[in-house]
Amino acid sequence: ADSSSGQRDLNRWKGDIGEERAGVVTLSIHKLFSGNFYQGFAVVFRYMSQGKHAEARELMYSGALLFFSHNQQNSAADLSMLVLESLEKSDAKVADDLLENLAKLFSLMDPNSPERVAFVSRALKWSSGGSGKLGHPKLHQLLAITLWKEQNYSESRYHFLHSTDGEGCANMLVEYSSSRGYRSEVDMFVAQAVLQFLCLKNKTSASVVFTTYTQKHPSIEKGPPFVQPLLNFIWFLLLAVDGGKLTVFTVLCEQYQPSLKRDPMYNEYLDRIGQLFFGVPPKQTSSYGGLLGNLLNSLMGTGEDDDTEDGQEDSSPIELD
Repeated sequence: ADSSSGQRDLNRWKGDIGEERAGVVTLSIHKLFSGNFYQGFAVVFRYMSQGKHAEARELMYSGALLFFSHNQQNSAADLSMLVLESLEKSDAKVADDLLENLAKLFSLMDPNSPERVAFVSRALKWSSGGSGKLGHPKLHQLLAITLWKEQNYSESRYHFLHSTDGEGCANMLVEYSSSRGYRSEVDMFVAQAVLQFLCLKNKTSASVVFTTYTQKHPSIEKGPPFVQPLLNFIWFLLLAVDGGKLTVFTVLCEQYQPSLKRDPMYNEYLDRIGQLFFGVPPKQTSSYGGLLGNLLNSLMGTGEDDDTEDGQEDSSPIELD
């Protein structure tokens, strides 16, 4: 994040609310910025105590942008957390503009700061609207895009998985695979993503990520059918999920075992997919314990309600590293 970006957003914000109103708010922020810290915050807390959460939030958001534009990371992070606190204490409904503001603050924070980790955790919790889910898909998408720009591919991938942006996920994975992966594993990048999207009951994104990735990756020849057996398996699996026939799913998994043994997690994911889409009863005990079992549970959740809509995960939260 650079100073000019924060300044541009501050100017855009002034245009949105009008020069006269912006002048009052900006004056208070400049007081805060020039050293009258408590005087500036007194305005914020007066709004908060009067229940004027929207006004307080505008003041704090614009102040955070100003601090970011002057590379005052600590003060900007403090104000960003106060923006979240205002959302948590008010009855503000989750809306795109609020999610975009939170994502913007996240994008301007120092990627290595502990404040950023705390901020994104609370932001996702608020965006879930008390549903206990993993956060709003739109916020996950915006976070994924920021992390992608920072070339933090693993974290970006996690957030794309909990969004509904299969195309964006695929484009990120093409770049990830091309810049960091082995050519021999080009098929594994998308296979894992498809299987995990299916475990999260997001058939649409699973299909989109597969189609987009296989069309755009420079190392994959046009298909289907594909040169790589694993890609053929994923293609057939997506067709089988639409058909819902257990016999097709069973034969498919048996025929492609050599490819599926390349990653010990594949069959674990497929066990879950069998439960979700083909009526296979869950195993009494997982064949994996410890770290591997925890990884699977953290991704897919252990809730018993499997009747969620396509693209809405029934998972328990995953702690971000």
